Amino acid sequence: MALLSSQHGGNTREAAALYGFEEAQLLDFSANINPLGMPATLKQAIIANLALAERYPDPEYQALHQRLATHHRIAPDWVLAGNGETELIFLLTAWLRPRRALLLTPGFAEYRRALQKTGCEIVDYPLTQANGWQPDDGLLKALTPGLDCLFLCTPNNPTGLLPDEALIMAIARRCGDCGITLIVDEAFLDFVPQAPGLIPFLAELPHVWVLRSLTKFFAIPGLRLGYLACADVRAVAALRAEREPWSINAFAALAGEMLFEDKAYIDATLAWLNQQRPWLYAELAKIAGVTVWPGVANYLFLRCDAPGLDLQAALLAKRILIRSCANYPGLDARYYRVAVKSREANAALVAALKEILPAGNIYSR
Repeated sequence: MALLSSQHGGNTREAAALYGFEEAQLLDFSANINPLGMPATLKQAIIANLALAERYPDPEYQALHQRLATHHRIAPDWVLAGNGETELIFLLTAWLRPRRALLLTPGFAEYRRALQKTGCEIVDYPLTQANGWQPDDGLLKALTPGLDCLFLCTPNNPTGLLPDEALIMAIARRCGDCGITLIVDEAFLDFVPQAPGLIPFLAELPHVWVLRSLTKFFAIPGLRLGYLACADVRAVAALRAEREPWSINAFAALAGEMLFEDKAYIDATLAWLNQQRPWLYAELAKIAGVTVWPGVANYLFLRCDAPGLDLQAALLAKRILIRSCANYPGLDARYYRVAVKSREANAALVAALKEILPAGNIYSR
């Protein structure tokens, strides 16, 4: 039975209540949010523009869409912003109404929920440890004209692994040949600046929709801001016409208009991640009873091989919350996801794990 009721990380209220301490006392590794916090430039801008709350936002969000388009060097009418990426997953799926969709498992839960709401038949394509939790050429064979839709998360959630760029492009082209709409979730790709993603190639891939999120990289999950991009202008316009007005609050729109200008924050984030992710990976890999995979985003995927141990519960007793992956299709209660945080926080996690999993205990892998 799951320890927490939420299907996602970040439920610090419920986790703290289980053990009777305050949320502020909890070290949260369950949500993959930049530990640098909201950029100071955005905090100052919000304070300086509190009057924005006194009037309606521009219903077309022209300034926001123009800024996002400029960032990606595409046309503004290719872009649609939303109240977080999750809103756009549900909006797009409801508009597409696919009859039969392929989902890679394990994967982000909201793809399945959005498809189920439309009555879509879902076909699972399992990723396994045997293939490194990565898709391979077998996926190309599974893409047939009998499918309408494929969700592909790059880097994947929860594994943090990024498929080979050539394979991603081959998948995109195969979907085009088979008449399959490809929805590529690049929510964490800003943490991988060397990876171009599919937005630069959308002009030749009009059947592809790319989803992006600003909440993780810029630490604004409470503001809620995401966007999608597609070269099919008529499709984007039709999707825009379907949505409710003013779904993005004025301060989230302001954030989207300015965050990409904060080069110092972006550079500091990448410098932090390039230092802390390798350190945390190396330390976790030393712990007997833990198998960890080398993700490229701001989180790591691991397995605990201690028989009968609920690692989430054991860590929560030490006021550390990690994400159980037991509710991901294709995984079981041995699998977990941990965010990369500050060195101090990462060291606290490693120390707690060493207490729970003493070095003398060797578990079969």
